Amino acid sequence: MSSASDVRDLLARFNLRPRKSLGQNFLVDDAALDRIVAAADLTPEDTVLEIGPGLGTLTRRLARAAGQVISVELDQNLIPVLRHTLAGYSNVELVHGDILELDPASLVGESLRGQTDHPTTRPRDHAATRPPDYPTTRPPDHPTTRLPDYKVVANLPYYITSAVIRHLLEAPARPSRLILTVQLEVAQRLIAGPGDMSLLAVGVQLYGAPTIVTRIKAGAFYPAPKVDSAVVRIEVHAQPPAEVRDVDYFFAVVRAGFGQKRKQLHNSLRIGLSLPAEVVEAALAKAGIDAKRRAETLTLDEWAALANALRVEM
Repeated sequence: MSSASDVRDLLARFNLRPRKSLGQNFLVDDAALDRIVAAADLTPEDTVLEIGPGLGTLTRRLARAAGQVISVELDQNLIPVLRHTLAGYSNVELVHGDILELDPASLVGESLRGQTDHPTTRPRDHAATRPPDYPTTRPPDHPTTRLPDYKVVANLPYYITSAVIRHLLEAPARPSRLILTVQLEVAQRLIAGPGDMSLLAVGVQLYGAPTIVTRIKAGAFYPAPKVDSAVVRIEVHAQPPAEVRDVDYFFAVVRAGFGQKRKQLHNSLRIGLSLPAEVVEAALAKAGIDAKRRAETLTLDEWAALANALRVEM
């Protein structure tokens, strides 16, 4: 199953069509699939959490390289297809559910149920409470629990990319590495530096170091999306590179800063945090930041210094 025609035949066999509402674009280019597996740098001791296995094309490659693969698929209709394409891979466990409603630590912490010639299937009700958006409730400068060490490989639809990344990076037991196939524009946002920063970039770069591994043309997928994609590798930090004393407040400040992007920082913070102008200006001065700068120009260290200074001023 390495071409669009193979995918069409398989879908027809199970009387299925790609679901646009779920962002289903199946990667069929062998070279791109191989680059994704290579980027994950897997060993037989590795556990992989795969999000969105689709038809199992990438899953089989992951299973051959890793010790265990836990694949989470939202679409119930694809579970029978996956059980067919993954037959013989006893180190694969299928989980039917929404990754945003599942606890990654619980998924990874449980061992495979039995060793058979078919992948194990875990039902949808293996779920945890949906986590909140930024800010998280766990200070990032506390040691991260590993249960055990695991890596994430995911082909993410555009509409859930940010939410999934936050969910994984804010989990009590974070992965050591993420390999994400996302829209090229999103990939470029993830790796952006000061001058082009966004709330997403700040959040990702607090927890890990993102790089673009490779670009993937739209024609490598079936059906072909309208835009090209890219594979992003995020190496998760054991400790954040910036000193953040209160991560809840840190993200409240960052969110306020980006909430009024066209305004100068002193105005966007004053409005977004409902603070007196003199408090904001004093904190900016203490952090050594020009009050007239805009949010996208700040470095991670500057955001941390600003949040810490504002916390003192409060």
